[in-house]
Amino acid sequence: MKLSDFSYDLPDQLIAEKPAATRSASRLLSLDCDTGAISHGRFADIVDQLSAKDLLVFNDTRVIPARLFAQKTTGGKVEILIERLRSDTSALVQMRASKTPKPGNLLRLIRHENSKEASEPVLEVGEREGDFFVVETVAKKSFAELVERYGHMPLPPYIKRADDEEDQSRYQTVYSRNPGAVAAPTAGLHFDDPLLAKLESRGVGFAFLTLHVGAGTFQPVRVENIQHHKMHEERIEVSAKVCAAINRCKAQGGRVVAVGTTSVRSLEAAALRSSSDEFELQPFSGETDIFIYPGFDFQVVDAMITNFHLPESTLLMLVSAFANKKMLLDAYAEAVQEKYRFFSYGDAMFLYRTH
Repeated sequence: MKLSDFSYDLPDQLIAEKPAATRSASRLLSLDCDTGAISHGRFADIVDQLSAKDLLVFNDTRVIPARLFAQKTTGGKVEILIERLRSDTSALVQMRASKTPKPGNLLRLIRHENSKEASEPVLEVGEREGDFFVVETVAKKSFAELVERYGHMPLPPYIKRADDEEDQSRYQTVYSRNPGAVAAPTAGLHFDDPLLAKLESRGVGFAFLTLHVGAGTFQPVRVENIQHHKMHEERIEVSAKVCAAINRCKAQGGRVVAVGTTSVRSLEAAALRSSSDEFELQPFSGETDIFIYPGFDFQVVDAMITNFHLPESTLLMLVSAFANKKMLLDAYAEAVQEKYRFFSYGDAMFLYRTH
């Protein structure tokens, strides 16, 4: 399979720069992955597509204000994007600067890119690890304290504006509770409290796992043969409670509906580590670099809610594995024709099977 097989044309004006006025008012394209049948509606219609036997599996990670602006002690500007926190005082980061800081260089944080008022030196640059740098805090500062004071919401690179106050709430799911992500699990952004209450009243089950989304999710695939691509690692927590809910759902003939590709990756990664001969999902806590592309055999996920993904991205490959590449790209072409809004703040898809 070639990278170019996962390309499609998207007019720039369909990339959503802002969220919909109301979370559940975004549009929903539903795709029957057996027949290719497509229907159009609003996201709130998801209630009518789920039954009391079904289980929604959410990712409860919380986005941290992971974009920081800094100055070298010489005055040069540096932009920092946290990939992941390794401890209270250590992080793996991406850095952008006219001249890359060297190990041992100290950095002062500033509140905004063009701010003239800088802190005392609070970060020290460590060694490079591939595309990333290790950065340590100094003067007993914690990263939690620094991002709270200086951090900005890490909007994706295709959103061509600075973050604002609205993003602090809207680039966050309403059920987020475990801080650590540097990108939102965006399929969950469509759920609001009234919609969750309505689903609960219908008897739809809820389960929550955790995958802290890293900035690596936006890294492009750089090889033409996608099977040579190496995925970045992310930490997942699939608890015994989640596994029990899934095993119960399967036993009752319900569907496990993953909310977002992060939930899909977490569940299928846990399944690969489950040793039971007959299907029974077992808890897993640790790192995963699972890469899901066409040909993958799904063990857990029966349906998924997801946003529209970038051309030639690993996320597009994942949804193409669940549907069928041609069927999926035909649905994308129809979404473009119908002027759906794409990517993180865009509209949603419901992918399901009837057989």
